[in-house]
Amino acid sequence: MTRPPCTQGCRRRTTSAPPRTRCPSRRSLRSVPRRHRSVGAVARLLLVRHGQSTWNAEHRWQGHSDPPLSDLGERQARLAATAVVALDIHALFSSDLQRARQTAALLAPPDLDAEVVPAVKERTVGEWEGLTRTEIEERYPGMLGSPVRPPGFESDEALITRVRPALESLAERVGDRAALVVTHGGVIRSLERLFESTPDVLPNLGGRWFVVIGDTLELGEPEVLIDPHDVALTAPREE
Repeated sequence: MTRPPCTQGCRRRTTSAPPRTRCPSRRSLRSVPRRHRSVGAVARLLLVRHGQSTWNAEHRWQGHSDPPLSDLGERQARLAATAVVALDIHALFSSDLQRARQTAALLAPPDLDAEVVPAVKERTVGEWEGLTRTEIEERYPGMLGSPVRPPGFESDEALITRVRPALESLAERVGDRAALVVTHGGVIRSLERLFESTPDVLPNLGGRWFVVIGDTLELGEPEVLIDPHDVALTAPREE
C-alpha cells in the first residue's frame, strides 16, 4: 500500500529503516507494527505546552508539583483559543496537572471538552522540584551543566516509555483527524530528542506536531498558539 505523504514537514521513526541525518530521519520506535491501525490512517497530534504557571513566573522547576496558572498564563490560554479554532481540532486531551487542565479548559473550542490523560504529565525532577536555577547551583554546583541529575529525576528514556504508549492510544482513537494534547515542556523536548532534533526554547503555548501513520511516528513542524514575538506573552522556559 502506498503511504500517504506527510504534510507537516516530518521526520520519521519506523520499525525497519536505518537512521538518516536529515529529514526523513528514521529509527526503530517499536519492535512490532501498531495493532488495529490501517497503514493508510494518518493521525495528527499537536503537543502544546501549558500556559505560564505561578512557578514558571518564579523560575522554579515544577516536575509533578501542581501550581496553578498565573494571571498571565490564563491570558495566554484565552488568546490561544483563537488559533485552536483555526486548526480544525477534533479532540482535546490534557495532562492531569492543573496548569495543563486549566490551559485546556480556557483554550477549548465550544464543542470540545478536554479529556485528562495522566501519562502525559511532566517529568519528575526529584530533589530539584520547587527549586530555582540559582538554588540548584548553590546546592548542586555544576550539575545543571552536566548530564548528571539528582535522585528521582526522570530520564528521557523513562519518560518516553511512559508517554509513547499514551500517544499511540490517542492516535488509535483520533484516526485520520487532528487532536490537541496540552502537556509540558519536558515531554515535548524529550520527544524531539528522540528524533535527534535539538529542541529550541519552548515558550508557553508553544509545541510540536507529531504524525502517526501506521507504525510510524513522524516529527512534524513546531507550532506556537500565541505571538512568540510579543514579549508580554512569553514566559521563561521550564526545565
